[in-house]
Amino acid sequence: MSKPPDENMCFGCSPQNPVGLKLKFEQDGDVCRSYFIAGPVHQGWRGIVHGGLLATLLDEVMAQWLWMRGITAMTMEMTTRYSRSVRVGERLTVEASMTSARGRLIEMAGRLLLPDGTVAVRAKAKFLKVKPEKVKKEVPAIE
Repeated sequence: MSKPPDENMCFGCSPQNPVGLKLKFEQDGDVCRSYFIAGPVHQGWRGIVHGGLLATLLDEVMAQWLWMRGITAMTMEMTTRYSRSVRVGERLTVEASMTSARGRLIEMAGRLLLPDGTVAVRAKAKFLKVKPEKVKKEVPAIE
């Protein structure tokens, strides 16, 4: 599985969503990775990528790590630490890995790297495993 069945409109990964990020993912051992170059429409301060978009990138890659392993889960909580500004036009690397799993709770870690390898943003998130049939019932677009 590489993409959730969502009528091809996922903001993060759908190639059909006209305003989406169109992320593609790769697995490298225990790491899920994606790359992104933000354009002018993604800025907050002039020339600086909006922090909410950076958090979205991290959430998407952490969720995709789970999806690629056949785990249906939803983000419960996420904390984000910004340590460097991210400029529009830079090729960003976004990585995620699992840090722990207990019952239905899965903890993930993500990081966003600048082209020189400097970590600009780190995130930690808790995901809750859900039954696919429950998601289908509550979110009719997912079949």
